[in-house]
Amino acid sequence: MQRCPWAEGNDLMRRYHDTEWGVPVHEDTRHFEFLVLESAQAGLSWLTILKRREAYRKAFAGFDFTVVAGYDAEKTEELLQDTGIIRNRRKIEAAVNNARRFLEIREGFGSFDSYIWGFADGRPLVNQCRRLDDIPAHTELSDRVAEDLKRRGFQFVGSTIVYSHLQAVGIVNDHLVSCFRYPEITRLAGGAPP
Repeated sequence: MQRCPWAEGNDLMRRYHDTEWGVPVHEDTRHFEFLVLESAQAGLSWLTILKRREAYRKAFAGFDFTVVAGYDAEKTEELLQDTGIIRNRRKIEAAVNNARRFLEIREGFGSFDSYIWGFADGRPLVNQCRRLDDIPAHTELSDRVAEDLKRRGFQFVGSTIVYSHLQAVGIVNDHLVSCFRYPEITRLAGGAPP
């Protein structure tokens, strides 16, 4: 079975690749989870974050953005002592801030899902990358989304982080065409397999 090379060599990465990465997400809690995790990843490896995912789930109330939006300075100090997560003040404060901005998006669009998928007209973008080098770090789409998120007050949402989010939640299918998941994700995206 052939898969994207970045997922080889580690069971945790393989499981994530084989079951989650690129599957279209439409639940706001899952969107918030990936926003928190992708922002935490800045400057680190995805494996580092996956190893801490359960600790993040506990620290951030199961990624319940309505709870996280209420975190105060005392809770932030508590999280800075949590050895299970990345103890970076700016990243923790960004997660709390982003939960508040997340609620504002929901007020304006009904759901974060409607907002984010609206940038792709509700349909996943299916790329046809043959090598890892073909996969961009960011695109015009991620530039637009990042700019809009920043305008709305989100933090730690540069274009590269946003592109990772778009890949993770299936708005962009960047599985290599040789990967066994490529036709499966393409079908989930509403297209015909290659």
